Amino acid sequence: MRQAHEDTELRALVRRYVTPERRYLKLGGGVLTMPDPAYGRFARALGEDAGLVTPHEIGTLLEGGWRERRTAAWLIAVSRRTEFRERLGELLLESEVCCVGPAYCVALARFGTPRDAELLAAYLDRYLRRPDLDYDQIVVMGALVFIGLDLGEDHAARFLVPDGLWHQWLRDATHVQPTTDPATCLSLIRRLCAFADECAGPR
Repeated sequence: MRQAHEDTELRALVRRYVTPERRYLKLGGGVLTMPDPAYGRFARALGEDAGLVTPHEIGTLLEGGWRERRTAAWLIAVSRRTEFRERLGELLLESEVCCVGPAYCVALARFGTPRDAELLAAYLDRYLRRPDLDYDQIVVMGALVFIGLDLGEDHAARFLVPDGLWHQWLRDATHVQPTTDPATCLSLIRRLCAFADECAGPR
């Protein structure tokens, strides 16, 4: 993992894309509660940067810590840089750093193909078997359901069967509300994807 304090290239990218207006903190659920006109300014700036950032710069940001990776994933989501699909899937599955999973999920949900569903399902296959880990199981399920609804295919069905992996995880993960359902998971992803749509502007 590259560290901005000792990497001049990464440090410059952090100053350019990550820290202005503390962007890295606002990306995610926080942006949904921002008041106007700050919300509009934030969305426009993110959309502009998503169009300007180069693939090399995104790749460099994805080698940094959680702040850099979260920002990079959102730039990918807004600009729909599908060439980063496999890399995001790898990073999600590795779960090397905290606070980034939802950003990966927004990007994969916006790509919205069967391959993106496969990457999300691979995560659930691994981490629903780990009730001791409170990672991104809920938001990943939301993204998987989101893609399934868009494609008209129920990619989440095999996890949601009675006594399937989802229900086992809810039962055994004491830190999670046992009433958590896929509709709750879907709601956040839907709102975050709508924000990414706003940032991207008219197609």
